[in-house]
Amino acid sequence: MDKIKWGVLSTAKISRKNVIPAAKNCEFAVIHGISSRNIKVAENVSRELDIPNAYASYDDLLSDTEIQAVYIPLPNHMHVEWIHKCLDAGMHVLCEKPIALVSEQILDIRDKAENLELKVGEAFMVRTSQQWIKVHDLIQHGAIGELKTIHGFFSYFNNDPGNIRNVVEYGGGALWDIGCYPVMQSRFIFNEEPVKVFALSERDPEFLIDRLFTGLLSFPSGTATFTVSTQLIPYQRMQFFGTKGMLELVIPFNPPTEGPCVINLHKGDKKGPADEIEIPSSNQYTDQMDAFSKAILENTQVPVPLANSYLNTKVIEALFESEKSGESVNI
Repeated sequence: MDKIKWGVLSTAKISRKNVIPAAKNCEFAVIHGISSRNIKVAENVSRELDIPNAYASYDDLLSDTEIQAVYIPLPNHMHVEWIHKCLDAGMHVLCEKPIALVSEQILDIRDKAENLELKVGEAFMVRTSQQWIKVHDLIQHGAIGELKTIHGFFSYFNNDPGNIRNVVEYGGGALWDIGCYPVMQSRFIFNEEPVKVFALSERDPEFLIDRLFTGLLSFPSGTATFTVSTQLIPYQRMQFFGTKGMLELVIPFNPPTEGPCVINLHKGDKKGPADEIEIPSSNQYTDQMDAFSKAILENTQVPVPLANSYLNTKVIEALFESEKSGESVNI
């Protein structure tokens, strides 16, 4: 069976700990090489993770004509530059979120990719996650009646001044790093776009990044609220409230790869504990890379196309505008 040969642009933690190990179980993808600005680092990682090729620079990887697609886990502010370089090298691109910090730059990437007949997608692994697909299916088929509001929470603790997520100029902060998830998934579950947003935040006095961010999204069919933080106890949850029940995703964003995921279904006409719906064990990073690779092989749409990324980024920009002005912002 044909497999897409992938190159990985940098030895970032998410690639070493999540994406590359997950790719070993892919049906349609194989990691062909990894690059670093330090050849020793690239060689060490390639040996550790059994990757055939190591490159002394990102440009060296892009010069390997055997590579068909590139995964980019670089810092946020470097995404746009290296997406363009990958496209110039004739390679498809799966880039970590956020794909760009300015929505208009996504349109430039879209136009270039279309002209070159190459695929570019944003690495929102939750969009290929089996538990999210199940939640979407349950709500679409009326498991909780009419969906009216979504509540989300996602946090972790990181006050390291040397961490890239604490550099505001590089796209650091809670909204860009993790707030993008409840925004993306609320749009997915409602299956429509928000028309108005409102935001409140608390910024770190030293780093200036948003360390605590709360957003309210107003959709034609209801509302979604979320709070995210980079300086709170680690916790995550998503809840979906309808006219006849409520669904709760217990570990919505980084579920276990061993053992089932759990969805709690609370029915309005039933007393007692919630019904537990178990989703068989799977790896959302494996699912993501396989889905993207299959889209290349079959020339179909990637899991998160640029049109979706553009709309998600427009919502995030509006939330930042509301944070600054203290007023709601129409989209």
